[in-house]
Formats: sequence, C-alpha cells, structure tokens
Amino acid sequence: MLAVRARALFDGVGPGLTERPTVLIENGRIAAVRPGGVPLIGTEVLDLGAATLLPGFIDTHTHLAFDASDDVIGRLTDADDATLLDRIRSAARAALSAGVTTLRDLGDRGYLTLRLRAETARDPAAGPHVIASGPPLTTARGHCWFLGGQAEGVDGVRAAVRERAERGADLVKVMVTGGDLTPGSDPYSVQYGRDELRAVVDEAHRHSLPVTAHAHAVTGIREAVATGFDTIEHCFFLTETGVDFDRQVIEEMAHRGTTASLTLGALPGGPPPPAHIARRIPSLVTGLATLRASGVRLSLGSDSGIFPVKAHGSYPYGITALADFGFTPAEALRAATSTAALVCGLGDRKGRIAAGYDADLVAVGGEPLSDVAAVHDVVAVIRGGVRVG
Repeated sequence: MLAVRARALFDGVGPGLTERPTVLIENGRIAAVRPGGVPLIGTEVLDLGAATLLPGFIDTHTHLAFDASDDVIGRLTDADDATLLDRIRSAARAALSAGVTTLRDLGDRGYLTLRLRAETARDPAAGPHVIASGPPLTTARGHCWFLGGQAEGVDGVRAAVRERAERGADLVKVMVTGGDLTPGSDPYSVQYGRDELRAVVDEAHRHSLPVTAHAHAVTGIREAVATGFDTIEHCFFLTETGVDFDRQVIEEMAHRGTTASLTLGALPGGPPPPAHIARRIPSLVTGLATLRASGVRLSLGSDSGIFPVKAHGSYPYGITALADFGFTPAEALRAATSTAALVCGLGDRKGRIAAGYDADLVAVGGEPLSDVAAVHDVVAVIRGGVRVG
C-alpha cells in the first residue's frame, strides 16, 4: 500500500479543496481518502509537501500520429509504420509528463494507437491509458483522407464501422465536415449526407461503440446532433464569416445528452491567431457560456499534434484557456477530469480521487482553484498507482 500526502486535494467534482489529505493506494486503485489522515504503520509514504493533488488529466481529443511540425501531413505520409509508432510512443510519454493519465486518440493511421493501447496497459510508465478510434471515417480526398479512413455511401460507412469494431477500436470518429489541415477541404461544408450519418450512428451503436463527429462549423454540428452522434469535437459553431451558436441546436444537444468536446489551448509564444479567428473570440466566449448555461456537457481536449503550438504535452494550456473563456477554475478542472471521464465512458473508474477509482493522480505546485495557472507546474504524476513522473 502507498500513502500519498499533500497540502490539498481537488477530488474532480466538488467546489472546494480537501486540506492535508492522505490518499491510500492499493493494487493500482484508491483504497481510501482520509482528510488529515495518518497512514497505517508500515505503509510506504509519498509526501508531496505543498503540492495540490488532482485527478489525472483526461484529454478527450488527441492525434498521437501527428508530430506538431510545420509539415504534419508530409511527415506522416513519409514515415513507415515502425517510425510512426515510435513517434506515437514519444507523443504519449510527453502527454503523460504533463499530467495526462488518460487520452482519447481520434485519428491515427493503420490502427497503430491500438498497439500503443496494449503497451500502456502493461506498463503505466509507457504512456496514458489509451482510448483509440483508429483512422477517422472521411470521404474520398476528404478531411484527413491520408490516414486511410475513406468510406462513402450507406453500405460503405457501415462496413467501415464494422471494420473498426472487428479491429477492437474503442469508438468511431467521423469527419462530418472538412477541415483546415487538409488542402482542398472545406471546414464549413458537410461531407456526408444524412442517411450516411444515420447509418454510421446505427452501426456503431449496434456494436456498442460511441461515435463522435469532427465539426467546427454549425452546418456539421447541426447534422451530427440531428443524426444522434454522442459527441461533437471542437463544436465552435463557426460560419464562414463568424459564429452562430444556434439556440435550437444547443437545446437539442442538452435534450439528447450530446457532449461538446472543446479543443482549446496552445503553447505560448506562437504567432497570433489570424484576423478572421481573432475577431470571432468575443462571440466564442459568449457562445460557450450559452452552451454551459443550457446544460450541455463540456469536456476538454487538446487536438495535440496538428500544429507546432499544439505540441504533445501542452494539455494544461487548455485548462487555463477555459478559464480565459470565462469558466471558473473548478469548472475548467472538471472538464479536464470527471466530465472528461464520462465522455470517455470511464466515469465509474477515472476522473475522480475517491475510493474505488483508478489511482491516476497529478500533483501541481500551488493552488489551482485560486490560480488555475498552477496546472503548468506538474511536480508528480501517478498512473495506476505507480509514480511515473
């Protein structure tokens, strides 16, 4: 048994902190949380001093196969599988070092992240707990077609979903709209017809797989919600000229229980956002407040790997970005822990510091409920009861 002690603890749910906690860990799970408790005689003690304990961060949107370079597509297409798998392993370790103990990978090539999933299940130090979609479904030459997930027509998309189920994927990812990363792709246009999208959802749910939609634009969000997708990635309600947080769509999301997996945050020091993005920020702040007030479940993903400012290991910047967008520190931390766990289908075992949950913890310097920037000061990472950072 291991006893972890710190100055304070945020359990992933409550509004405040537990002072002077002792977290007892046995066989990779949390056995008990004792405020001010004294560990049993003979128990190994890890005393983290003035740090604050948090549940391990859960990143609901990553791309481990992308290397966050200036030529993501070229670097990926030029790499053989062995080289790409080594990069995926390195990306996973970088995420773990930043406190991410669980991640959801939403687009690889050749199902390579499923191999990583097996490796990290055996060795907590190899990386976070991995939830993997495999190659995302997309149209011919559609967004991220180079990952190998091209499928069209009702029969074609059903077959693609069955392939993912047979391969052991944890969920199905669909490029409902185009995206900026892919030359010739339009992020404001819907790539699939409604019958195809319904077929994807039906086939995925028939195999007990959740299904998530890539959609920055309101056009794609509207179609994904109407056809029963479980989660919308990005979900910024963009239009070609601005932002349109459609109230009817938001109400339908709240009614159906559709989650918005927000992809916020970037490393500091990068170039300023283009003018067409910068002018949308005030409307995005207002729109995200509308989502929150309407009761839509909000989780946090990084979209790591796609650009240099989205490097693997940058996840804490998403937490501080949520605070910049008007969320309280506690709301931002919940989006990164307990709510993210629900989105990943792991709400009964991850995202909280409570008896019976996996012993996935991150310790940060300072007190993040008063200064959320403390999440950048990671002083210890524990995954599955093992200190890995």
